[in-house]
Amino acid sequence: MLWLYALTAVVIISLLSFIGIVTFAVKQKYIERVLLILVAFSVGALLGDSFFHLLPEAVEKAGGFKIQIALLVLLGIIIFFSLEKFLRWRHCHQDQCEDHTKELGMMNLVGDAAHNLIDGVLIGASFLISLPLGIATTVAIAAHEIPHELGNYGVLLHSGYSKRQALLYNFYSALTAVAGTIIVLIVGVRAGNIIYYLVPITAGNFIYIAMSDLIPELHHEDNAQSSIVHFVAILTGIALMLLLLYLG
Repeated sequence: MLWLYALTAVVIISLLSFIGIVTFAVKQKYIERVLLILVAFSVGALLGDSFFHLLPEAVEKAGGFKIQIALLVLLGIIIFFSLEKFLRWRHCHQDQCEDHTKELGMMNLVGDAAHNLIDGVLIGASFLISLPLGIATTVAIAAHEIPHELGNYGVLLHSGYSKRQALLYNFYSALTAVAGTIIVLIVGVRAGNIIYYLVPITAGNFIYIAMSDLIPELHHEDNAQSSIVHFVAILTGIALMLLLLYLG
């Protein structure tokens, strides 16, 4: 059943790469309006998963708070900062990235494939620990992936790919998440306590994405109405993670 739950979750995450198909029927101005609300919601979901699920799980497995947990969270932040810098990951949530060339599109696909591979590892590791943690982590990743995949789709379009090509290539890069989950499910059972080191590192990853990539996007709109909507969306994401904690 563990494999069924984990693989179902990661396949759903991978299928979110087809979210760009909504642009076929919905006007761009409406997409941009909803996109930042989704970004705000994902901020709450990622932070909520980190502080309500991942960090308490790490503390419980360690038998209480230890300095190693804090160091692993910081390591997670540093790792993903370094990857974003050196692999030049593109967390574009609007289609206004610079230098829209074929090279940018290919670089975006490679970076996104690496990002999705790690998402798959995180999903697999979470399900290995417990079903509730796996569900919460999947929801948090899904909340981030919707605006993220729309952004990737926009980058590919502006890099010269057709709509069909952009959808297919985006999906192909998303399949690395499935590979990441399978690797963890095969190796994780034999890896013992190693899997628990991934939990605080995952928290560091989520905190970094929320604070470094997503929140700055929300500052692009500074009128009062948008700010209130974004604030409510963040609280909704946090509330959902809190609800999942009690349902689990």
